[in-house]
Order: sequence, then C-alpha cells, then structure tokens
Amino acid sequence: MLLIRNGYMIDPKSGREGNYDILIEGDKITKIGTKLPDQGEKCQVIDAEGLLVAPGLVDVHVHFREPGFTRKENIDTGAAAAAKGGFTTVVMMANTNPPIDSAEVLRQVLDRGRETGIHVLSCANVTMGMKGRELTPMKELAALGASGFTDDGVPLLEEEIVRSAMKAAAELDLPLSFHEENPKFIENNGIHRGKASEYFGIGGSPREAEIDMIGRDLELALETGACINIQHISTKEGVELVRQAKKKGSNIHAEATPHHFTLTEEAAIRYGTLAKMNPPLREEADRQEIIRGLADGTIDIIATDHAPHTAEEKAGTITEAPSGIIGLETSLALGITELVGGGYLTVKQLLRLMSANPAAMYRLDAGFLEEGGPADVILIDTNREWMPETYASKACNTPFTGWKLKGRVVETICGGKIVWKE
Repeated sequence: MLLIRNGYMIDPKSGREGNYDILIEGDKITKIGTKLPDQGEKCQVIDAEGLLVAPGLVDVHVHFREPGFTRKENIDTGAAAAAKGGFTTVVMMANTNPPIDSAEVLRQVLDRGRETGIHVLSCANVTMGMKGRELTPMKELAALGASGFTDDGVPLLEEEIVRSAMKAAAELDLPLSFHEENPKFIENNGIHRGKASEYFGIGGSPREAEIDMIGRDLELALETGACINIQHISTKEGVELVRQAKKKGSNIHAEATPHHFTLTEEAAIRYGTLAKMNPPLREEADRQEIIRGLADGTIDIIATDHAPHTAEEKAGTITEAPSGIIGLETSLALGITELVGGGYLTVKQLLRLMSANPAAMYRLDAGFLEEGGPADVILIDTNREWMPETYASKACNTPFTGWKLKGRVVETICGGKIVWKE
C-alpha cells in the first residue's frame, strides 16, 4: 500500500482539486479523502507537502525506435525517459524497421512494453510497409491490442486509401493519426521556407505542405465520421482549419508539441540540426496561433513527438541530419514555463491537455484520479527551477539543454509502484 499525504490534488478529468490524501492498494486508487488514517506498518507513506499531485501524463506520440533503430533508443530507455518526465502511459509510433504492419511485430513491441515499469502501448501502421498503397489488416491488429493507426513519418498521399482507412477505423472505433506534409511542396524538409531556409541557403519546407493535407483529411474525416488526430500542427492556417472542422464534427482532434508552442524558425538558425524537425519550426504568428488553439480547445492534445537520434547523426549538415528532437523529459516543464507562466493556461488546463484528453481520444483507462481508477500518479514541484543537463533517454538531441525551466516531476507512480524518484 501507498498513502500520499498533504499534497494538492488536481484531477483534470472531473475538475476536482484541493488538499486530499490518496490511498493506493495494488494497482488501484482505493480512497481519496482528507486526513486519511494511518494504514499500519505495511503502508508506505509519501509526504507530498508543497507538491502538486496529478494523474500520470499520457503521451500519444513517441518514437522508441524498436525494432530496427535501437542505437537511437529502445523501449526500455524510452520508458525510463517517460517515467522521469511524469508519463505513465505512452503510445509508440509504428515507423520502425520492420514497421508495425503485422501481428508478429505488434506482439513483439507490446510484449517488450509490458516489461517496463510504465504502460507502453503502440499504434499499428495504416498501410503495408508504410508505402501508402495497401491497408494493413486493421481488424486483426486492433484485436491484438493496437491503440490506433498511423504511418507517422510518411504522409498518406492517396485519397482513396485514406478514405478506406477512415471507414475501417470508424468501424473499429479507433483513432487515425496523420503526419500532414505533402512532399510535392517540399525542397528540403525540417527547415521552414522563410527566414531559416534563406539563412541556410536551401529551399526548405513551406507552410502549404501542411495546409494542403490538413484540409483534405479534415474533409474526409467529416465525410466518414472517423476519429482523427492531426499530429504536431505547425501552421496558423492549419489551426484555423481544425477550428472550423470542429464546429462540424466531434471526432476531430489535433496535437501540438512543446517545441512548436515554444520555438520559432529563429531556433533553427541558432541551434542548427538540434532544432530541425518535421514539420519545421515556423514563424512567431504560427506559434501564437498554436497557443491560442491550445487555450480555446481547438488543439486538445499536447504530445512530445519524442524523436531520438544519435549525436553522430545530428552532427551532419542541415540537409543531411535527420529531423526530430527528444521531448519526454522536458515537456511538462515547458508547458508550465511557457503556457502557465505566460498566462495562457491554468495548471489544470495544461494537465488536461497532457493526460485526460489524449487518454480519451485513444480510449485509454488513464489520465484521471478517482477511487477505483488506475494508480498512476505523479508528484510535481511546480515552483522548482531547473536546467535539463542529463537524460534517461539514450539520446540528447534537443535545443532545450541548459534552458532555465520551471516545474519538475519529483516522483512517478505507475500501477501502484514507484517507477521514478528524484
């Protein structure tokens, strides 16, 4: 048993907050109340005085690189990074090698996930080999435990394939997540076509690449009734397209990453390949519209797009180095620093975007605190100032190393067990 005492609890799903104790027995919360009595010597007491007690965070967009790219990350190190960042549930993307387009590979990654201290789930691919031509056996993969479907990293270009995938996913009541970049517009990926591309003397990636595909997929989602997630949105126009689509259908979702609500293309100029990602960092007006979208509910999920790469890979030229940054260990602090500290969101709203909302879209039993619910709990020092310097991830490809951030996870409990403690 665990008894968490003296903390300030926020449950973003119900809106309940206040000074509560939480009693955990096994992998469930059995009691939430004020001044709960001692439970005897067999109960471990955690004093949360001065700390925020919140549900374990849920990240529905991570790359753990297993199988095939384990020099960058593996499921064990990815899970360790997640626990350190306060995440008790993550959903892996399927762009592995081999990709997660078969029962065999899906079983492999889910079995590996069960060996970690947190809930490591996985999407399966939308198309075989991520080639965009033939749908995977979606019904079979769903029955085996796929949390959703995505070819993230590769956009789906054929409209009829997308329509068929949406119809199938709607029947299965599972979400589809879309990487929205049309390659016909892009000369060099990872760098915004504008000030940053001019600085590097390359063609870059224009905003039209994202706008074009978001518009198409929103129309198809409204036509089919599918639940879709517009991943890592980066343009002000894309945010507005989602805003208008949400007025017509309730199954439209969108996610923003901490790097897109914190940084602009200026960071690409300053940090080079450490700030290269797909879609790229864009202009200040785009960043502000993403923040506005988070505040008004247009964007209902914050996800990290945790994308580890080796130092040798990121040491390449701006056109040769791979896109992506790690994010699990800095995302909550960036939200507290940039969004709460900037006066755009309350802590409860931030937690909803990082726990209850993504859990609801993926139909997960996670992201809330209530009696009988999962014993996935984090303790946060919201006033703690710190600087990221070392990581539990295998990788360190991030521009946020050395930044002064506010808000630190000091303890992570998953399934009733302490899986991270400072």
